[in-house]
Amino acid sequence: MAEKIDYVFKVVLIGDSAVGKSQILARFARNEFSLDSKATIGVEFQTRTLQIQQKRIKAQIWDTAGQERYRAVTSAYYRGAVGALLVYDITKRQSFDHIPRWLDELRSHADKNIVIMLVGNKSDLEDQRAVATEDAREFAQKEGLFFLETSALEATNVETAFQTVLTEIFNIVNRRNLSSDPRASANAPALSGTKIVVPGPGQEVQTSSKTCCQAS
Repeated sequence: MAEKIDYVFKVVLIGDSAVGKSQILARFARNEFSLDSKATIGVEFQTRTLQIQQKRIKAQIWDTAGQERYRAVTSAYYRGAVGALLVYDITKRQSFDHIPRWLDELRSHADKNIVIMLVGNKSDLEDQRAVATEDAREFAQKEGLFFLETSALEATNVETAFQTVLTEIFNIVNRRNLSSDPRASANAPALSGTKIVVPGPGQEVQTSSKTCCQAS
């Protein structure tokens, strides 16, 4: 008999083509990395089941091509998503400059309370860096996003990125369930959580208050 799944969370990967979205997915879902990875055509997804606070969570991770000609998939792609990784390549400034456009598209199609992490991929290519970590961190703080730099090649912070997003989604769902419990106090305060901006090397964790509720 298949093991019980308590929650299924849909998380989408978005960003320009060739920033490493598919490699991030492969690293998280199968712990694989391929130097011969080809561009994603259309949409694909993979799943991975993990445990968060004694609950079994099935993460359904969707990956789509970043090229403009595939943008027609957006409506169905974002539907039902409760989390997103907004990915750029730290060696390609243009991929970071396009992040505001991707963020606007995400917010216009997805639930307003979607959990979003800004991800600077290819941190192993430090000698080719074109996007300063502080620039990305400041943007994330301004927009209320989580932030982390990753390397799919070296498996650096990929697990942490997904775990952070999935745990925050789980916490939001738990708070929503608690608020709908008739045994809960009718005078309970508005739900609010703690947003953690995941630090870079040598940086301290930063937190700020963030009002949350979740619709899946």
